[in-house]
Amino acid sequence: MRIVAIVNQKGGCGKTTISINLASALAETGQKILLVDMDPQSHCAVGLAVPEQQIEQSIYDVLISRSRNEPMKMTEILWQISDKLELAPASIDLSAFEQQMAGIPDRECCLRDALEQVKGDYDYAIVDCPPAVGLLTFNALRAATHVIVPVETGYFALHGLSKQLETLSILCNRCSQHVDVRVLASMYDIRTKMAREILAELRERFADKMFATIVNFSTKIKEAASFGQPISEYDPASKGQKDFQALAEEVLGAQTKEQRREFVNSLADQLESISATADELLRTAKPPVKIVEAPNIQEPAPTLQTDQLVGAAVETAEHKTQIQAPAEPQTTEQPIQIQPPEEPTPLDTGQKLSDYYGVNQISDAVVFVTLYPRAENVQIAGDFNNWQPTLTPMEKIGPSGVWQTKMKLPQGKYRYRLVVDGQWQQDPYNEHTEMNPFGEFNSILEVN
Repeated sequence: MRIVAIVNQKGGCGKTTISINLASALAETGQKILLVDMDPQSHCAVGLAVPEQQIEQSIYDVLISRSRNEPMKMTEILWQISDKLELAPASIDLSAFEQQMAGIPDRECCLRDALEQVKGDYDYAIVDCPPAVGLLTFNALRAATHVIVPVETGYFALHGLSKQLETLSILCNRCSQHVDVRVLASMYDIRTKMAREILAELRERFADKMFATIVNFSTKIKEAASFGQPISEYDPASKGQKDFQALAEEVLGAQTKEQRREFVNSLADQLESISATADELLRTAKPPVKIVEAPNIQEPAPTLQTDQLVGAAVETAEHKTQIQAPAEPQTTEQPIQIQPPEEPTPLDTGQKLSDYYGVNQISDAVVFVTLYPRAENVQIAGDFNNWQPTLTPMEKIGPSGVWQTKMKLPQGKYRYRLVVDGQWQQDPYNEHTEMNPFGEFNSILEVN
C-alpha cells in the first residue's frame, strides 16, 4: 500500500479538495482507496456528505487507543463512500491529540502502526493533513511513502513553498526516512498574469519535482464540495474532473516507473547471480570421468584424449574391428567441461522493457507505450514529424487502455508531446523534459 500525505503548513491551498478528488479519481481507475482525515476541522467528512453528528468514533480514537491499552482497529471507524473508496473521518478531538500523547514513547508512529494493520486491504491511503507542522503532520510524514505539496499560484504561496520544503527535509532527516516529495500547482487561474508568472517560476525551480498536471481554478469544484460530492460525481464532464483524472494517471505512472526500475534492477541482480553461480560450478566441478576401452585388444590401450579417441574409432572402423562394451570397464581421467547458462540476448530484455510504459529504444526502432484508459484518440507530435500529431497516431492495445506505436528514427535528440483527445501534454512516463517557449514541458528522447 502506498501512503500519500497531502501536506502544506499554509491554509487555503486546497489540501482537502485535492485529497477528496484525488482519492475519488484513483478509485475510479479500480484502485482500492482509504482516505484518512488528520485535520481536526473534519472537512473530508463535510466534503463527502458524512453527517458530523453521526460520527461516533474517529481517527483520533484509533491513534490514542494504544496509549490507553485498548487497541482499536481502523476498520471500526470507516465509512464506505463508494465501492472502492472508504473514509477514516476526523473529529475536533484531534486538536487535543498532541497534549494527550505528551510523554508517550513513539507517539509520532501512531498513524503508521494503525495503517500497518490494513496495508493488505488497500492500494493507496491518501492522508489529508492539518495546516500546521505539529504531531499530527509528523505522524502523517512518518507513515507516508510519498508527499504531495499543493501550491496556490500566488506570490505568498511561492514564498512559503521554500520554507515548507525545508521543513519537510528537516523532519525526514530527523527520522532517517526517505520520502518522495512532489509539488502540485493548484487553484491556477490562467487569466491572471501573476498566476502565469508564478507557474513559470515554479517549473523553473522545481522542474524535476513537479507534477505535470495542474489543478485549475474551477467554480465547479467548489460547488461539488458544497454538495458533499467529489467532482467526478457532481460534474463528470468538467475541466476540474479532467484535471484530477490526469493527476491520478500521473500518480499511477510514478508507481509504474518505480516498478519498472525494480524490474530492471531485479533482472540485473538475477544475471549477476547466474554468472556467479556458473563461475562457482566451474571452480568446484570434479574432473574425473570414466571412458570405456575395447576388451578384445590384447595390449592395454594408451590413455586417450577426446580427439585421439575419435581418431582411434575411425581407424578401427577402417580395419573392420568391432568395439564392444566390456563387462567391467577400466577407467582413465579426463576433465569435464560445464557450460554456464546463456544470458538473455539484448532483444529479449528489450522486449520485456517494451511491456512497460514510456519510451524505449529496441534495436533500430523506438517504441512508445502509454496508459490512457478513457482516451479515444492518442497521438504523438514532435520535431520528428514537424509537430503534426495526425502523422503519428498510437494504437490502442486491448481493453486496458494501453496505447503503443513504433517508429524508426535516426540518431539524435528529439522533443515531443502526447496529444490525448486533442489535449497536448508531456509524456507522464518519461522523466526527461525541458521547458518550451509556451511555459509547458516537452518530453525528451535521445536515439543512440
